[in-house]
Parts: sequence; structure tokens; C-alpha cells
Amino acid sequence: MMENYKLNKKQIKKLRDVSARCYSVVSTGKIIPKHSIQPVKRPPKAPRTKQPSRTNQPLQSDTQNLMQCTAFATADEYHLGNLCHDLASHGYVEITSLPRDAANVLVIGTEKSAKDDDAGMIFFFREGAVVFWNVEEKTMKNIMRVLEHHEIQPYEVALVHWENEEMNYRKGEGQSKLHKGEILLNSELDIDEVVLQKFAFSNALCLSVKLAIWESLLDNFVESIQSIPEILKSRRKVKLSHADVMQKIGELFALRHRINLSSDLLITPDFYWDREKLEELYDKTCQFLNINRRVKVMNEKLQHCMELTDLMRNHLNEKHALRLEWMIVILITIEVMFELARVVF
Repeated sequence: MMENYKLNKKQIKKLRDVSARCYSVVSTGKIIPKHSIQPVKRPPKAPRTKQPSRTNQPLQSDTQNLMQCTAFATADEYHLGNLCHDLASHGYVEITSLPRDAANVLVIGTEKSAKDDDAGMIFFFREGAVVFWNVEEKTMKNIMRVLEHHEIQPYEVALVHWENEEMNYRKGEGQSKLHKGEILLNSELDIDEVVLQKFAFSNALCLSVKLAIWESLLDNFVESIQSIPEILKSRRKVKLSHADVMQKIGELFALRHRINLSSDLLITPDFYWDREKLEELYDKTCQFLNINRRVKVMNEKLQHCMELTDLMRNHLNEKHALRLEWMIVILITIEVMFELARVVF
């Protein structure tokens, strides 16, 4: 009896530890600015939309030297210039060792690292994503608060923390690589080479979290129109105006533009063309995060949604044309009646 009681006590403690690490999540029905968020304590409607399953990865037996790399997508875009000045006023130091062609990124160093094995480093990408390397949690929260003042079209806070990406990394001997979800950084490299390699890994993580936000947006859109096929099937009226349908089509085109034209999801950035080792690290990370497969699935979903919205638009156009025909018939009938009345009277 006492053994069962101790076991239950351990299970309760474990559950408490797990719940303490979970983020509070509100409904992801719509992406809205952070200042208008009202905290709602309820679980999300679906599991996270991204990333390979962590259950397929081996458990780490030696966690003493493991450090953590965490990525968030918090907004459509950042004001990097203003952000750099703001962070400098808070005592953070910009790292300027990246080449000139590594544009649209701000690298900041911090002394408040989570572990002593590596210096804390933060990558801010203009596309609206931030990647923390070995940064303690308190410092991470402070930087996120500063970042809020320099975001363009911020995302919902709960969605930001729900659709994050975490990877373990360590420093050791041998060539830097990504193996079974764990990053190995060569401990013999100088600081400039370490920054370049971290940039390559961070670039792929940035794409993953941005794609996760767009996947969530698409899921919300699919949910908003999923009842339409059943309505058409049951011969009921679709309660959508022509303006509503055009708005839906605009949302789809905007999302497709973000994925296929305004991001580096489909092609390798020019920065890696003459840097084969960095390109290999970038490509391996993208493969591990299933970037190409997720983009393909999203485009297939977008195509299906486009076909459905086109069907709705054609249906509304036919209704409008039929209404015009009836109006013409009624006008002709009225004109004939007036002519008959004039002849008779």
C-alpha cells in the first residue's frame, strides 16, 4: 500500500512538472495583434502543425553538456535598425562578424547564458523570427518584451509559443553536423566560424517556425469553409456574399504569395551558393524539419481551397445572372402591360 502511494506521489509530481513547462494557449481561430489578446484558459483545437515527431528520436543519455536552441516566429516583420538601438540601450552587444551578404539579420550576444559551455547568442531575422542559442529563460523573456515594440503585424502570443521549435546542441570534437535532431558544433572553431554555422542552422529554424504559423493560418481558413461542401450537397443556400467570397480568395492568394514568392522556402538562399559547408548544414536542417514536404502539402491544400472558392464564386455569379434575367423579364412584362393598357383604354 505504501509503495502504491509513493508511486502515485511520484506520478503526481511528474505531471506537475510537465504542466509547469506547458504554455498557456488560447484559441487560434484568428491571428490578432498582441495588445488585444484576452487570456483564455483552454487547450488548442489541434496538435502542433509542424515538425518531425520527437518520439522517434533516441533518448539522450548524457544531458550534462547539452544546450538548447529555441526559435519563435512572433510577427510578419521586424524593424531591425530600431531593435538594434533598443537592445544596445539595454546593455546587449551586436555581433558584426557576419559577411555583408548575410543581410536582413541582427546578431546579438549576451553574457546571461543558460550553461557555461557556450556563449549566449540571439539571431533576429527581418522576416519576423528570433532564434535563441543557450540563453537563460529570464533573459529570453526580457528580450521578447523588448521585441514587442519593434514588430510589424505581431502574431497571437499563445500561437507564438505553441508553434515554436526547440533543438538540443552541444560542442565537441569533429565536424559540425546535425545528427538525429541534435546539433554538434566543432569546439575547435573560432568565434567567427561558429557564428556562421549558427546562422545556417538558425536560418532553417526561422523558415520552420514561419511555416508553422502559415500552416496554422491555413488550418483556420479550412475550418472556416469546411461546411460549404455539405451545404451545397444538401441544396441549401450558401450564406456568403460576393464580397465575402472575394475576401476568401484574397486571403488564399496572400498566403500563397508568402509561401512561394516572398520567402526562401522553395530555393536555397544566394548566401550559401559559394559556401558549401554552410549550405550542407542548412539543407540538412531543412530536411530534418520537413520543409519541402510541408510546403508541398500546404500548396495542395491551397489548391483545393482555391477550387472551392472558385466554385462558390461561380455559384454566386450564376445566381446574379439569373436575377438579372428575371429583372429583364419583369421589365418587359411591365412594358407589354402598359402597351396593352394604352391600346385598350
